[in-house]
Amino acid sequence: MTDNTAGGDVRLTGISKTYGSFTAVHPLDLTVPEGSFFALLGASGCGKTTTLRMIAGLEDPTTGSVFLGGRDVTGLPPYKRPVNTVFQSYALFPHLTIQENVAFGLRRRGIKSVQKQVDEMLELVQLGDKAGHRPHRLSGGQQQRVAVARALINHPQVLLLDEPLGALDLKLRRQMQRELKRIQTEVGITFVHVTHDQEEAMTMADEVAVMNGGRVEQLGAPADLYENPRTTFVANFLGTSNLIEAEVAGAADGEVVVIAADAVLRLPTARCATLPRTGGKLLVGVRPEKISLAHADDAGGMAEGRNRCTGKIADSGFIGASTQFVVDSPVCPELEVYVQNVERDPRLVPGAEVVLHWNPEHTFGLDAAMDIDAGTETVEETA
Repeated sequence: MTDNTAGGDVRLTGISKTYGSFTAVHPLDLTVPEGSFFALLGASGCGKTTTLRMIAGLEDPTTGSVFLGGRDVTGLPPYKRPVNTVFQSYALFPHLTIQENVAFGLRRRGIKSVQKQVDEMLELVQLGDKAGHRPHRLSGGQQQRVAVARALINHPQVLLLDEPLGALDLKLRRQMQRELKRIQTEVGITFVHVTHDQEEAMTMADEVAVMNGGRVEQLGAPADLYENPRTTFVANFLGTSNLIEAEVAGAADGEVVVIAADAVLRLPTARCATLPRTGGKLLVGVRPEKISLAHADDAGGMAEGRNRCTGKIADSGFIGASTQFVVDSPVCPELEVYVQNVERDPRLVPGAEVVLHWNPEHTFGLDAAMDIDAGTETVEETA
């Protein structure tokens, strides 16, 4: 935990929010390092936007404190906090030009000489040639960049982004993800970004807090969350995980051996979020892209030491870069496998008997008492 003399860290201590009998955010402690791109990720209703609004001062916390750069701002109104917020709606003034929109905050504070700062901001967001246009002449992505420029010109300590790319189509959203990351890197200001889009959070953020039911399930760098989930919710919500119910047969030399149906599987002790005693249950996880698929006729040529199980292809779907297979196996009824389309085996079709195999190092273990389906529900985020 960063001490309260830290330069520009955002620090939440014991912060919570309740509405009557409903708890939107359970008490949480969270530190957003100065100059980082931080994402609050979760499905609709998980508490991420409420947390952002408490940082902004748009919601009063029920308990706890908000520190910005070591300063307790819990009691300050939004306009007295060194933060600016960019919303999904952009909220640009339609009757003002792009230049006037960006200058608005400075002019409202009585600053008369704004042209140089406005020009610099428009260059930062690569819209210098649109200065005289009105918002309706700009695309959604360009309007979003204007909203960012209008917020950044006030030199906030923290920029808060509430689903800023939610209204854009997929291709434009991906382009804007790169743009926002570039802008954040150039200005060096702390960005706190709320999103329900896993890919968006993992593409842009240095650190991600995965929220569920008003709590932070797990916090860490995107790659670490993906490779080492600590709960079934994180394993399922960040991409896809195959979770196999298994029994612990023993543990030695940094490795756990488990039995799942007719398969003996191994995994590193270090990748187990929990380690039950011999005879106890464990959920063994492996990502679909980590698994290799071989026709049963080729099973003899497989390298030693790999985790392996048998199955039958139930379904397959060609999606360009890869083919996605669903395999019915004694260890798990619907194992998902993603195979890169490099050298496609024409025998791998529904009904084919196959062997699935993967490196034991790519396997993780979770508490078998957890809901195996947590995080798999598709939740449509409302604007």
